[in-house]
Amino acid sequence: MATEVKVPTLGESITEASVGAWLKQPGDPVERDEPIASLETDKVAVEVPSPVAGTMGEQRARVGDTVAVGAVIATIEAGGAGASAPAPAAEPEAKPDLPASTPVNPKGPGENMEPKDSEEDEGPHLTLSPAVRRIVLEHHLDPSKIKGTGKDGRLTKDDVLAAAEGEKAQPAPAPSPAPAPAPALAAAPAPRQAGERREERVRMTRLRQTVARRLKEAQNTAAMLTTFNDVDMSAVLEARKRYKDLFEKKHGIRLGFMAFFVKAAALAARDVPAVNASIDGEEIVYHDYLDVSIAVSAPQGLVVPVLRDAQDLGFAEIETAIADFGKRARDGTLKLEEMQGGTFTISNGGVFGSLLSTPIINPPQSAVLGMHRIEERPVVRDGQIVARPMMYLALSYDHRLIDGREAVTFLVRMKEALEDPTRLLIDL
Repeated sequence: MATEVKVPTLGESITEASVGAWLKQPGDPVERDEPIASLETDKVAVEVPSPVAGTMGEQRARVGDTVAVGAVIATIEAGGAGASAPAPAAEPEAKPDLPASTPVNPKGPGENMEPKDSEEDEGPHLTLSPAVRRIVLEHHLDPSKIKGTGKDGRLTKDDVLAAAEGEKAQPAPAPSPAPAPAPALAAAPAPRQAGERREERVRMTRLRQTVARRLKEAQNTAAMLTTFNDVDMSAVLEARKRYKDLFEKKHGIRLGFMAFFVKAAALAARDVPAVNASIDGEEIVYHDYLDVSIAVSAPQGLVVPVLRDAQDLGFAEIETAIADFGKRARDGTLKLEEMQGGTFTISNGGVFGSLLSTPIINPPQSAVLGMHRIEERPVVRDGQIVARPMMYLALSYDHRLIDGREAVTFLVRMKEALEDPTRLLIDL
């Protein structure tokens, strides 16, 4: 008797997703609640667990297909008390699939690695998270040959990156484990002939399509304007230098820049509440809390988890939460509810070397703060030209709600707090 596997509820207002990868192939043993597929929604990758233990049956959708919430995407064949019992019977069926895995899943060239699950004793670590799977495919690695250090022996991002570094140090017959893809991999670095020009077409991920649509909607709807200011970061750098060791020893987390900016934004938003407000029809919605959307880079694109009630958090709580967001964004384990809501956004392009930018607001929010790189520049202090570590701040805002005076005031309040961090402690 076969049990149907349906697309689970994906979150508020999300009705469909795309099949990102199959984590189990027909014939593979499956434990109850073990992920069998990865779905890509508008915001995150979601793993679909098996409702029962048994053997992987029919796959009713291909990688890249769009599936609706509640749709049947696979079946699980009955296999007794657990997945371990039917494994010997499923093994002969799984073996012939190994050389033929590429034509079965033409949209997922890395799927040929998965059927080896049925022949390995180390099955748990071959259930790959979306982030780990991408790295495996990018470096053409065989996950069954990598030792996992994560929970239950699962592969982590660090495990795969270490294996990739090891591959680089060896001679390059890396494609040999997979005979079918080997010719394509060997052909990729072939020298280009004179006059030859190549193109590659890659389907946009669902996340990238959503980002593109929302950014264009923001441009079409909001009356966007950007105001700039610069900040002397000497005081912040001095505070970090003086207290970073004590801070890390006490709280177990490094003291970074984001906590200073989040606290300064909370202080400034209290004085200029319009920056933390939004437009709903013909009404303005003011918030007595600050939920900060923190833009974080992930393998599948930019994601924006939300730091709730930032106005009430201490430095250690902010740094811990942001570090956790960054780690889980790289691992692809952020939850949908963690990226919903948000009343104000902070985007740090400085970590990539950006000097100046005009960020685009994330509706229904009305403002976004852009941070940039710190560099020494000549400035005048007390009639003398001196070098100071300076950073440009950019505030993009919806001019329908926020006037220029309010935008400038907000940036000035942030500048004052960052150039004299004592203000953050005595609430000035």
